[in-house]
Amino acid sequence: MTDTRVRPDDVDVVLVGGGIMSATLGAMLAQLLPDLRVVLLERLPVLAGESSGSWNNAGTGHSGYCELNYMPDPVDASKAETIARQFESSLQFWNWLIRLRELSPVFRTVLPHMDIVFGHADVDYLRRRFATMQLSPEFASMKYSEDPEVIRAWAPLVMDGRSGDEPVAATFVAGGTDIDFGALTCALADSMVRNGAEIRTSHEVSQLSEGRDGTWTVIGRDRVSNRPFRVRSTFVFVGAGGDALGLLQKSRIPEVRGYGVLPFGAEFLRTDEPTIVERHQAKVYGKPELGAPPMSLPHLDTRVVEDRSSLMFGPYATFSTKLSRNGRLSDLFKTIRMRNLPVLIAACMQNATLIRYLLGQLVSSRRVKFRQLRRYYPEVDPAQWYSVQAGQRAQLVKPHPRKIGELMFGTELVVNESGTIAGLLGASPGASVAPAIMIELLAKCFPAAETAAMFGDE
Repeated sequence: MTDTRVRPDDVDVVLVGGGIMSATLGAMLAQLLPDLRVVLLERLPVLAGESSGSWNNAGTGHSGYCELNYMPDPVDASKAETIARQFESSLQFWNWLIRLRELSPVFRTVLPHMDIVFGHADVDYLRRRFATMQLSPEFASMKYSEDPEVIRAWAPLVMDGRSGDEPVAATFVAGGTDIDFGALTCALADSMVRNGAEIRTSHEVSQLSEGRDGTWTVIGRDRVSNRPFRVRSTFVFVGAGGDALGLLQKSRIPEVRGYGVLPFGAEFLRTDEPTIVERHQAKVYGKPELGAPPMSLPHLDTRVVEDRSSLMFGPYATFSTKLSRNGRLSDLFKTIRMRNLPVLIAACMQNATLIRYLLGQLVSSRRVKFRQLRRYYPEVDPAQWYSVQAGQRAQLVKPHPRKIGELMFGTELVVNESGTIAGLLGASPGASVAPAIMIELLAKCFPAAETAAMFGDE
């Protein structure tokens, strides 16, 4: 139990979690409201040790080009357009910091974004999707082809070794991106520190307590010295990934009553063999398997980390009751309350195909996994690939007036009525659109911040 006699530090802003969300908000506050005293608290000894880590995510700059789950209806591009506009805000924010010499552009690599589908039904779907997207200026540069030789020029690794008997179609956007979110997180954190913020690693937050005056006391323990700490702040942001819901529940804000989370992990196959990597310079997405969650689109990706290129294919679903890679097996159970238990049960019952899919993934052999990869790389040699575990995600489950509970795919910003505490729940496309989410937070909680300054000289 934390010693309440420990004298608290008084600050203006506490950021809980050392990932891309907290780093983005901290970098914004450092530039827009430089007089605020900002402290970031991270449980691990390093930043970006969870889902923001360079190899703990697919690194796709989600811009709506290739993510078929944003357009299940091929004639409705509204969600893809929204994601595209949000990612454009990300690019503008990063470019603003680059102009200020607060960032170096090395964290991003320009790479084509592609979709590829097979069979008459999926080719028809992609053709209709392309026709719809051509009506939006955000996707004017997109190309479409059903010609195997054109598609081979775009992605030779995907097309070599095919018989040519099966219909195939692809879309192609040359200006997509691969993002090293680990490097970006650390660079944003460095910018925070240069502008007066403080970062305390190995500081595990265990409690959030609101005082009568509306301030918050953040309570926890330094994992190196094993000493308790207390920090008092006028504003708290909980950007702790899978652990965010548990901390928000402890804050007792009514905005998260009935909310729950379901954990999903992911495994990828990876190769660093130069002769393979050099033949595939793109991020290629396909259609998911029946019952797969929307964030589980199969994709064969070029990844660039520390100037070294690799290929990854996946994701393959994994399961653990941990809500983060470095969490505890008790994490999920600690978030269960009487208010959210019916919500969680209802969401699971309504997603029976998803449960069956996950169970199938968990018992899949290495041979089955390579059969899935062979769909996108017919000439694959399994000896040249190895398995890597990616980050752990906590998908949000919310109360629903008719369904009781609904499994949500995406991210949701939660802010209390007084605007003194906020948290981010959910998963993809969070990292790619972190600046847009944080601009929304600033508008709600820091109205004095002139966010227009970030885009004034485009």
